[in-house]
Amino acid sequence: EVDRALCGYAHKLALTPAAMSADDVDALRAVGLDDIQIHDAIQVVSYFSYINRIADAVHVDLEPEMTPYADSDGHV
Repeated sequence: EVDRALCGYAHKLALTPAAMSADDVDALRAVGLDDIQIHDAIQVVSYFSYINRIADAVHVDLEPEMTPYADSDGHV
């Protein structure tokens, strides 16, 4: 339950940060997370979003074991 709530929160924060609300935090509290745990989750999600955008901006090559993903037009 906690993992599902965190994944949902992370997904929303990464893809639609402007849509976040107090209800999203309340949902994490409802599954037992405290403010420190929620803060840590926000920091981790935000850092990965940030660093991935930097990597995309400068066209960092993927590691050999990683498979490329398609963009919104279906290009790899």
